[in-house]
Amino acid sequence: MAQPITIEAVETVLLDVPTIRPHVLSVATMHAQSMVLVRLICSDGIEGWGEGTTIGGLSYGAESPESIKLTIETYIAPVLKGMDATRPASIMALLGKQIAANHFAKNAIEMALLDAQGRRLGVPVSALLGGRLRDRLPVLWTLASGNTTRDIDEAEQMLAARRHNAFKLKIGKRALEADVAHVSAIKRALGDRASIRVDVNQAWSEATAKRALPMLLDAGVDLVEQPIKASSLAGMARLTAMGGPAVMADEALYGPETAHAYAAGRGADVFAVKIAQAGGLWAAKALSAVAAAAGIGLYGGTMLEGGVGTAASAHLFSTFAELEFGTELFGPLLLTEEILSEPLDYAEFSLGVPDRPGLGVALNPDAIAAFRRDRPARTIAAVPRQAKG
Repeated sequence: MAQPITIEAVETVLLDVPTIRPHVLSVATMHAQSMVLVRLICSDGIEGWGEGTTIGGLSYGAESPESIKLTIETYIAPVLKGMDATRPASIMALLGKQIAANHFAKNAIEMALLDAQGRRLGVPVSALLGGRLRDRLPVLWTLASGNTTRDIDEAEQMLAARRHNAFKLKIGKRALEADVAHVSAIKRALGDRASIRVDVNQAWSEATAKRALPMLLDAGVDLVEQPIKASSLAGMARLTAMGGPAVMADEALYGPETAHAYAAGRGADVFAVKIAQAGGLWAAKALSAVAAAAGIGLYGGTMLEGGVGTAASAHLFSTFAELEFGTELFGPLLLTEEILSEPLDYAEFSLGVPDRPGLGVALNPDAIAAFRRDRPARTIAAVPRQAKG
């Protein structure tokens, strides 16, 4: 009888990679992105990689890169060692019983397990998730400098390069009238050449949102993301019933259970699917099934992951039958440096889904050494990011 293939070691490294410009949200302003990379080493010599990334430290949610790393090292790694690496579902079921919540940490582990299993079987992760229905995914870009002229110039550059033709604006930090004026000016400048969406990150009261939705509809906005507190399902339902721009739930969705509650309560027209927030790729796929059954549109969300997490999301989103509002898998393009040995394929307003085994990506060791938080000194130059197209 063949010896089982087991998990021998779990390693984590915390990276801090600068962003190309300040990324302004209603809850934080980001000047760098911090991410945890997870390396899973198996007894057959196969390795799998995962990523745990949040937005703005603890300003967005209950997990941070530091807590993800600590949770994996202290609680998850001891459980994983010696387990059958060829049974990711069994491992995740066990983690679900022994460790409450910690969706971002669990997602990073499941990602590494599926990457290793895909490499072992010689198939991409999308095949392990049921098989892809598309090889390329539409990708929007977030305009988040907060400066109208700068945002218009940035959008024009993206359109000219045929990199993005849909844009999301981060609003909610200023007075409503100032935000609407900012959005309106950008939509007027771009016209029918681009779709405009806005993300409020829960910053408004319901009363403010009721005033805002008709104004944003008049401005030409297609989609309004999480305008009020995620905990206010009834409020979100009242906004959705107004019939203005499509209302999308994001921070409200932590796995299939919350998706079911929002679907039953008609709390959104669209669901943002984020693999980290859902607790893993399979949980995110289950969340998408809830949306499909309820007739709710889908949008491929991001936690502004680097190349590893972005590739994992792309594999999942490629299996969705419908993806009405596209994706925002632009995380690697927001970073000043490329952490993959070969950049992801951004071209013609879309992202190519990697087709090699596992996640289909490899890390650049020099970049990892340059940006790891525990480096003794920054003596190794990182490789500049150069996206295809």
